Amino acid sequence: MQIGVYGAGYLGTVISACLADFGTPVTCCHPDSSRMVEMAQGKVPFHEKNLSEVIKRNVRSGRLAYSTDVESFARKSGVIFLAEDTPQHLPDLTLRISKAVAKPPILCIVTPVSVGTGEALEKKIHDAGLKAVIVSQPMFFTAGCAVEDFNWPDRIILGSNSNDAVQAIKQIFHPLVMRGVPVIVTNHATAELVRESATAFVAAKISFINELAGLCERVNGDAVHLSLALGLDKKIGPRCLQAGAAMGGLFAQSDMDSLARLAEQNNVSLKILSAAREVNHALADGMAQKISACLKSLQNKDVGILGLAFKPNTNSVAGSASVALAQSLVSRGARVRAYDPVAIPDAKLELNGTVHYCESAYAAAEGVEALILGTGWPEFRGLDFAKIKNLLRRPLIVDTKNILDAVRLRAMGFEYVGVGRV
Repeated sequence: MQIGVYGAGYLGTVISACLADFGTPVTCCHPDSSRMVEMAQGKVPFHEKNLSEVIKRNVRSGRLAYSTDVESFARKSGVIFLAEDTPQHLPDLTLRISKAVAKPPILCIVTPVSVGTGEALEKKIHDAGLKAVIVSQPMFFTAGCAVEDFNWPDRIILGSNSNDAVQAIKQIFHPLVMRGVPVIVTNHATAELVRESATAFVAAKISFINELAGLCERVNGDAVHLSLALGLDKKIGPRCLQAGAAMGGLFAQSDMDSLARLAEQNNVSLKILSAAREVNHALADGMAQKISACLKSLQNKDVGILGLAFKPNTNSVAGSASVALAQSLVSRGARVRAYDPVAIPDAKLELNGTVHYCESAYAAAEGVEALILGTGWPEFRGLDFAKIKNLLRRPLIVDTKNILDAVRLRAMGFEYVGVGRV
């Protein structure tokens, strides 16, 4: 079966490459010809671990092709995954594809959409006198781990009332189905709600451990040990239970905003979601206040930040706690020096010239009164901290991700400040 993927952003790039890796012919389509040429050469417009290699491997084998001709693309594809990062073009796109083909297409909606979109698209197609089968299929990727998440998903969600469409998609994902990945078949609304609910639940979990970290600091507790103990409980689990990690990412904020709007429109009070969002938004200012207390004031103080991406192994700064922290520090009068292995170009768009960017972690540390670890890049664990200490004006390290060896650093003469740590 020939598979089509429409979209040349984050979702479309990942999905087309990974589907081709299953051994099935895949065409990725988008009208931007320059983007299509770059993608065919393995030039991914964002940083995502292993993705460029997957693309090059499948282009060389002939399994992955790129096209700008939507009508020809639609006619050749038995199943089409609509995987743009934003949904504004979906209604027109579904009509355009439905008009171009002789047989009703199977259109899988991977783009993050609000609840009710699947049914609305079916109605729009029907009202236009056309036929197509809509399947709501949310996919869950973590930036920096998208290839791994695609190949080892927790579940496959299919929102559809067509058994034929479900069987066709199961056949496409046969390598995962045979491995035992659960397939949940439901209606459109439930499938659409899964994405937003999952994001909200993770936000609540992260916000809860961050609030407990604040309590740890008051009662001489250790948030790292607390997280480990809680995570070992089968009812809780360790993932997303590390203090200091705000909820971020390309789709996280839009998912939570969409769910909050849906609840408001239906007169439902989601108090836990509201509280989680409030805690999440307050983390950067709380951390800035902690740093200000360490330095007595941030006015005219030089501080360094290591890491600007919202998490390691990605260049995305969408919802980045580190970028929010930099903004909060600048608003309090600090002069900020920053380094990130890959995210500086994206961070520049967010920070608007308010930060001095450095070419290395050591350059960011030079002459500052506090060095802040903002993103948990593994390379920061292996820095030469003896060299760092000589570069700092004051040997103060603020570890917002609790990944550094506090005992070792304190033994070296550093002032170490973590999140919820003694």
